[in-house]
Amino acid sequence: MKVDFVLTHIGQLATLSGNSQTPKTGESMQDLSIIEDGAVAIKDGLIVAVGTTRDVMAEIDDEPQMPLIEFPNMLAIPGFVDSHTHLVFGGSRENDFSMKLAGKTYLEILKAGGGILNTLDATRKSSFAELSSGAFSYGESMLGHGTTTIEAKSGYGLDVENELKMLRVVESLRNRLPAAFVSTFMGAHAVPPEYENNTEGYVDLVVDEMLPAAAKDELAEFCDVFCEKGVFEIEQSRRILLAAKDVGLKLKVHADEIVQLGGAGLAAEVGAVSADHLLMASDDDLEAMQKAGTIATLLPGTAFSLDSDYADARRMIEMGLPVALATDFNPNCANESMFFTIALACYKMKMQPREAISAATINSAHAVSRGDVVGSIEPGKRADIVVLECPNPEYLSWRFGVSLVHTVIAGGQVVHTRLGP
Repeated sequence: MKVDFVLTHIGQLATLSGNSQTPKTGESMQDLSIIEDGAVAIKDGLIVAVGTTRDVMAEIDDEPQMPLIEFPNMLAIPGFVDSHTHLVFGGSRENDFSMKLAGKTYLEILKAGGGILNTLDATRKSSFAELSSGAFSYGESMLGHGTTTIEAKSGYGLDVENELKMLRVVESLRNRLPAAFVSTFMGAHAVPPEYENNTEGYVDLVVDEMLPAAAKDELAEFCDVFCEKGVFEIEQSRRILLAAKDVGLKLKVHADEIVQLGGAGLAAEVGAVSADHLLMASDDDLEAMQKAGTIATLLPGTAFSLDSDYADARRMIEMGLPVALATDFNPNCANESMFFTIALACYKMKMQPREAISAATINSAHAVSRGDVVGSIEPGKRADIVVLECPNPEYLSWRFGVSLVHTVIAGGQVVHTRLGP
């Protein structure tokens, strides 16, 4: 076997193998399929061999193009899959943050020109190049933190022209960054000012114009809806999601973040790939998700930024629901780090470190329909691997205030590495 390069003598190689068809649930989330003194051979951007260093080297006929790379006393895991981000937007919201610290409520901040309307205005005023520059910077930072697959939503344009502009920015990043990108149309993120008191009219615009335009140009793979009291109610959300399914898009739902509206149950009903947030989801709706195979994507960074309660991850895992983790990077939650997300999941949602790693890799891969391509270190999959300067999975969460990345490999390219051993 001829290869481009080989990672060898990895202290612990957490392959997370065996779940390419279905996500991990229950006790299996603790099983990372670790190989001691592991090795991974890579050819043409794909993984071609995985095993102990001795076994992998025995399969290689010729000298690799690059010298062997050794990682003793380190932990290698699949590249993180961030399955829920709002990567593209104009402006920033540090002024909102200052007002929030001063005790202003969300509505008070909104009346002062902040909040989502601030981002809406900035996004509409931003050129394609300006949005692209910002998204590139955020994506590059995520890549340096070990995230090799990034889901990115629209949702701050809220008209046909600007929603398509945002999706085209995501498309452009595929040629500029070695990370893999998944595009999600989210025109139903909020109701813009020009449709104030006319939510049904805006739903008409989303269904009749935005969705067909996004599907026609193949700019989105998923459709997401903010199903929440006072934003898009159950019937409005159902109409948008079914229209999205009719034009060939897969489905996601922002569900039950603030009140128990029934968004999780709706996600199960329409066959959504994932329902996200779920802080207030009922047991009945979670059970419906479990039966439907809908993944629970939890976003502890959002609860942290809002200073709110956290989703009940333990209950979901114990009931057999597949749980994924994501950053929810957005102007109100500027979290680019899956390390921070994992630490919050362990400290605030009582997930075990190995469960959190499963949730941030193979389960998040399934949350964007990529479980057969990324999320584990197995032959035939895209070579997305993060080598960490830590001896075991538990160390990753214990040392939570720093990036432990030593080397990031995305699509077979070494995109980041530290100097020295």
